[in-house]
Amino acid sequence: MRAVFRIFLSMSFTGACLILILFLVKRFLKDKISRQWQYYIWLIVILRLLCPFGLEINIMEEVYQTVIQSDSLLQQNIYDVSEDTDVVVSSEKNGQRTESSEYKRSLWNVISLFMDYIWLIWLAVAAGFMIRKVTIYQSFIRYINAGLVPVSDIEILDRLAVISRQIGIKKPVELCINPLIASPLLIGFFHPYIVLPSENIVEKDFKYIVFHELMHYKRRDIFYKWLVQITVCLHWFNPFVHLMGREIIKSCEFSCDEAVVARIGRENAQDYGKTLLDAMASVGKYKESLGAVTLSENKVLLKERLGAIMSFRKKSKATIFLTGTLTLLIIFGASFIGVYPEVSAYSGQEGKRGDYISDNNVKILYSAQAEKYYNAGSLPLFQIVFSKLDEEMQQMWLNKIYEDGKIAFFSVSISQLKTDGALIKLLAEKTYADRSISFFSVLTNRMSKESLELWLDRAIEDMRWNFQSILFEKLDKDDELDTLEEQLEMQQMEEYKSHGVVFNGKECYYKNQLVNIFMDARSNGSFYTLNINPKGAVNIKIIRNGANEITGVDYMTETEAKEILEDMDADDEPEIIPVNIKTLDGGDVVYLGEYMLSYGDRIWYDVLAETGNGLQVGFAKVEDKFLNTVYYSTQNLRQNGNALKCTADITFSSPVKPGKYKLFIRATEDTLKNVKGSISISYANV
Repeated sequence: MRAVFRIFLSMSFTGACLILILFLVKRFLKDKISRQWQYYIWLIVILRLLCPFGLEINIMEEVYQTVIQSDSLLQQNIYDVSEDTDVVVSSEKNGQRTESSEYKRSLWNVISLFMDYIWLIWLAVAAGFMIRKVTIYQSFIRYINAGLVPVSDIEILDRLAVISRQIGIKKPVELCINPLIASPLLIGFFHPYIVLPSENIVEKDFKYIVFHELMHYKRRDIFYKWLVQITVCLHWFNPFVHLMGREIIKSCEFSCDEAVVARIGRENAQDYGKTLLDAMASVGKYKESLGAVTLSENKVLLKERLGAIMSFRKKSKATIFLTGTLTLLIIFGASFIGVYPEVSAYSGQEGKRGDYISDNNVKILYSAQAEKYYNAGSLPLFQIVFSKLDEEMQQMWLNKIYEDGKIAFFSVSISQLKTDGALIKLLAEKTYADRSISFFSVLTNRMSKESLELWLDRAIEDMRWNFQSILFEKLDKDDELDTLEEQLEMQQMEEYKSHGVVFNGKECYYKNQLVNIFMDARSNGSFYTLNINPKGAVNIKIIRNGANEITGVDYMTETEAKEILEDMDADDEPEIIPVNIKTLDGGDVVYLGEYMLSYGDRIWYDVLAETGNGLQVGFAKVEDKFLNTVYYSTQNLRQNGNALKCTADITFSSPVKPGKYKLFIRATEDTLKNVKGSISISYANV
């Protein structure tokens, strides 16, 4: 965790540099660049503050090298005490030197201990700030809801619907009244609603007020505002981040005003400004707006906003070019500044001399760090260290990861290798020989088009259908795959026919007799084709040699037929998971249990929601608490006049890896009611 905190500190420092740069840009170009650009450009800074990205060569890398060398000399000075126990120091000067060295050593140990646990202080304060903000927001929402009265006037609601369509908002937004609020506002993440201080608003003012709040909703300003709050809480110790937070809240209203005026036309800017003045005069008591977006903030800000509204002009091509160039420069600057490369350059043993590690031994340190992050399951830090390893160490780690079956670590490691590099070729041969389609699929991300073509030719020659599917997809040759499959099927039918087996649609005939069980198995015993027709009279099997060439046809014994039918009976008894959920709020998830899934398992979805607009059914890894990655997900949005239903018939196969998965149902849009149906799993016999 200390390593993570060091990276986080470097992100905070580099973010502060970007904040200073943007404030300087705004000071000199404030009236020459778009207010919306001044608002959204802060997203790059937030990304810099939250994500540890950077170029391979960056400023923080150089700072890091300077710091570790200085730190090494400091430690060497602290621990440079005579270790010759045969020499007795009797002089006063030497005695003072020994006492001073012992004091320095103790001080260094205290500092090191403090640095080991300072991240706890940072995390505790950040959590405290976040809890406080969430608590204030919840209190604010309770206050608003307590005095909330939904608007039922059809005429007013129709006007709201018309404005929503003009802006391009399809999802319904509710309209309510609360006389205690200071000004109109928009609240709600997944169930948004506009709150007005009064229902008695003239039509022109109503239009501009609603236009303003709906523009906030269309731009997802509430989510942006909370992203800023999270960033401020995590970087609570950085005063520049707090300045950025206040600037973003201020810019939010300016950019929204600019977006509104651009829509309604500059000729209506004066009327829109008058609406802002009237909003400031409205009676209200509760002005806390954390987590909400309002029409007005304060008188000082209002004066500046009115000036910006009246001076609004469409930006020239030169201004657009300038802002585009500035954006690219800021993105490059954020990457070039970089982050702290957390790979320790010390022995890491407290209380012992921490000599600077030479180039000959540095790979041992990197490997130790890789072992630490691998065992801790830290993908980002392992990825950073893996990029520092030499090719020999990288090969060793990739072999270990492959043997452990940890495809996530395999994926982040492969992303650090060169396209068509030696390790890519070596591992491709290994995974192909092992028939490990999931790991081979990851490797294709680091193959050139030429390499993919060569592997496709090889997979076709070896009749590796699953590998062919992956390679055709990577090469965007889905049409060719369909054509090839049709040709292969026709060739197969001709080959069967040459041995007396004729197919007529799904019916199979052998020597003019309808076949009950038809089985064509490879030489290794895995099923190639299996058809069952209860109306058939004979059971046959295709005989193949070691090269998988057909050598003949034979009748199956009663025992063989009985075993196949028993296996099919077992497969015909799926596990049925009933679904009966009365209410599922927007964004909420219901888990229906954990299930072991293997290749060949069949899954059926048949889930229906009586009301609501968005439904999702799928599987996720058990350890994935936030559903960042889902598998075999089926998602549907309600269409006009149609039922909201998720239906699917899925066979579990590569590249998804067998294991334990949790089944979930999620309301992706608004509240769902009376969610019913079933999910069935038919487990394959392995």
